Amino acid sequence: MLQTPLINVMRRAAEAASRHLLRDFGEVAALQVSRKGASDFVSSADLRAQTILQESLSQARPDYLFIGEELNSTVPNALDETARAWVVDPLDGTTNFLHGLPQFAISIACLEGSKILASLVYAPLSDEFYLAERGQGAFCNKTRLRVAARTIPPDFLLGTGFPFHGQEGHEQTLADFARVIPEVAGLRRYGAAALDLAFVAAGRLDGFWQRGLKPWDYLGGTLLVQEAGGFATDLAGKPLGLASPSVVAGNEAVYAWLAKQLGDLPDR
Repeated sequence: MLQTPLINVMRRAAEAASRHLLRDFGEVAALQVSRKGASDFVSSADLRAQTILQESLSQARPDYLFIGEELNSTVPNALDETARAWVVDPLDGTTNFLHGLPQFAISIACLEGSKILASLVYAPLSDEFYLAERGQGAFCNKTRLRVAARTIPPDFLLGTGFPFHGQEGHEQTLADFARVIPEVAGLRRYGAAALDLAFVAAGRLDGFWQRGLKPWDYLGGTLLVQEAGGFATDLAGKPLGLASPSVVAGNEAVYAWLAKQLGDLPDR
């Protein structure tokens, strides 16, 4: 397993938060739940996990900024090049969690300016730590990760997401589906983008795309894909950052094919 000072800080924080998530998942019917927006829930589990993560990460690295999903603060479009920040989703897959579906994770990315230095996606129920540090490779527990080697669309199993009720983008999503679905082996919508990207890094999914995500949804998985030998950018081919409008990821062939099908990147 990848063990560096930065990764160890992230792992300890995720382990502490996960203990409470697992307890709450076992009592999901009793959670206090309020609406953040149409079909976008926040639970006491979210808030408790974020508090634990923030306290643990801030204690270890007090000079780092903390950017979390459950904070009512403005997310900067970019960081100063020497600034460091944690970008955290304490419960990726909240709706799954609140319906008792076992597909959720903790996601943490460490940024320095525009670079992702390290990332973690932790699935507590399977006890799978997906870890990456820049230049050190990507791992799931003790296993080194590599993106899948498939190169032709009829073999591709892809992941994606779509807007909740009340959000914009349904017409664009349907147009994307119409371009992709007839050409590939299958499409999956698991409802947890960080885990989807971890699955791309592990070769479980061949590729992933989605529009309209937030930085805590995709930054934790971005470095995993890249350190596993894949590509991850926005649909215009630009590096992923705090204000990216979309995500596309996969091995070289899958990434290029998806970007071409979805129309935002010129032919490669």
